[in-house]
Amino acid sequence: MKREKFGSRLGFILVSAGCAIGIGNVWKFPYMCGEYGGAAFILLYLFFLLVMGIPVLVCEFAIGRRSRLSIAAAHKKLEPEGTRWHMTRWIGIIGNYLLMMFYTTVAGWMLYYCYKSIIGTFAGASPEQVTEEFSKMLGNAPVMMFWTVLVCIIGFGVCAFGLQGGIERITKVMMLALLAIMVALAVHSVFLEGAGEGIRFYLIPDLDKIREVGIGNMIFGAMSQAFFTLSIGIGSMLIFGSYMDKDRSLTGEAITITALDTFVALMSGFIIIPSCFAFGIEPGAGPSLIFITIPNIFTQMPGGRFWSALFFLFLTFAAFSTVVAVFENIISFDMDLLGWTRKKSVKVSAVLIILLSMPCVLGFNVLSGVQLLGEGSTILDLEDFIVSNNLLPLGSLVSVMFCTKKNGWGWKNFLEEANTGSGIKFPSFVRLYVAYGIPLLVILIYLKGYYDMFSGKGTSMLAGWMAVAIALLVFIFTCAGGKSNSEH
Repeated sequence: MKREKFGSRLGFILVSAGCAIGIGNVWKFPYMCGEYGGAAFILLYLFFLLVMGIPVLVCEFAIGRRSRLSIAAAHKKLEPEGTRWHMTRWIGIIGNYLLMMFYTTVAGWMLYYCYKSIIGTFAGASPEQVTEEFSKMLGNAPVMMFWTVLVCIIGFGVCAFGLQGGIERITKVMMLALLAIMVALAVHSVFLEGAGEGIRFYLIPDLDKIREVGIGNMIFGAMSQAFFTLSIGIGSMLIFGSYMDKDRSLTGEAITITALDTFVALMSGFIIIPSCFAFGIEPGAGPSLIFITIPNIFTQMPGGRFWSALFFLFLTFAAFSTVVAVFENIISFDMDLLGWTRKKSVKVSAVLIILLSMPCVLGFNVLSGVQLLGEGSTILDLEDFIVSNNLLPLGSLVSVMFCTKKNGWGWKNFLEEANTGSGIKFPSFVRLYVAYGIPLLVILIYLKGYYDMFSGKGTSMLAGWMAVAIALLVFIFTCAGGKSNSEH
């Protein structure tokens, strides 16, 4: 079957950026800025994007473009005969399915809140009513199911039209609209009365705040956010490398996509942080920032109903751009491994994802007693933990090692593919850093994430989950270093 290709370079950049740009840029980045002292956190974040995020992204694009396959089959095609790299495909396959098992639910929340803003539900509402509205939504299983299923139907409907006819065409419109809406919201936010203090907080490092949270915690927070923001590790970006032609080198494209992703994160801060200061709300409010804090801001704002609807429309586009991109990855698994047509894969995958999304939906109501990560946790927390704290860093570790190890694809092959075409070249002198430095940083992020998650939940729980972490690392290094009797 002939591999589809993007219709234009702009299409590739916007679709890939759309995959990277998600709810984390809009929700997590601003509240982490609030938590870690504003501008100092941003500078560290940009530094780690440059030294970690971009090299791993180039690795994924290179594997995809050379193999012309999804992560389900790419390593099998490129690995030396007798090696086991293809066993790591399950990190990507499971990761994409698990991501959509909870991301469709959260995207449904965004769509629901966009609808609620348009009909004026939050107009004139008190803080208590806004908080109650979110709790009411979580407790209403039929409402949650409806919006989750709607997200799945729309997302797979776009994918059914193919790469150029569906994904590229729709995502280009969504992304351009998203960027325009962001600029409008940011301009409105910075001109609010009292917003100046928020802008100063955002752009001037707060040394007292840094001392309060600790420089080590701030560095680790910036490193983690930079690493996870690009959606690298489970092949979500690799698939778009497989649709690229050879006329552009990969480093320049990775930098452009990273710049767009960063622009959205920075603009989100300009939307949220000055607004928080203008209305006396704590910018480091955490996960409640989007669904409780922000609607409270809009209820106090002149023309709040309009700006609220625009904000949640922007969030919906950010969520949908990721949903469509990952759905395409899931569809490609069937096409690459089983030889299915796109039409058949869309139908089967849509039904499967809808069914697999239900535990997350019901985890806030019918199955709220299932708390596998400790008291107060949900099924969404478990699924997010498995993807964000495990599969993304482990998958990135595999990509980097595969591109640098002699028993993998190898540095020479990687460099040749990455530098094919016009544009910025990947520097050959960073080989030792990419081969050893980045894996060390990834393992640090991985193990520190486990420690932070379970250190306050008892010694036995911490020891049990750390054993799981180490076992997964052993699996990776076994696949990377061992031999297999299977034929290549």
